[in-house]
Amino acid sequence: MWRDDAYLLDMLLAGRKAIKFVAGTTAESFRTDEILQNATMRQIQISGEAARMVSAEFKQSHPAVPWAEIVGIRNRLVHEYFDIIPERVWEVLVHHVPPLLSQLEPLVPPDKGD
Repeated sequence: MWRDDAYLLDMLLAGRKAIKFVAGTTAESFRTDEILQNATMRQIQISGEAARMVSAEFKQSHPAVPWAEIVGIRNRLVHEYFDIIPERVWEVLVHHVPPLLSQLEPLVPPDKGD
């Protein structure tokens, strides 16, 4: 389904941006930089929203992707914004986003312009 392809691309691009934003950053500098926190959290939200929109059939055919967790962190960032712990966001960025990108890259169809 072409919509799944578009949502997967959104997830991939948002994840790449989040990683790019924190490249060369330490956990301590992330903890004290509200602009960086908000920029990366926005990308995580985009990824989670796109994951929410991926079809059930696609999700079922790719159970290794942690769909519920991706959507769950999006929901937490959006609805429980008052209780966000920057260190937890950092952990997601460092330990969970890179492996997710590795999972998504082969699922995104190549650009037809190539």
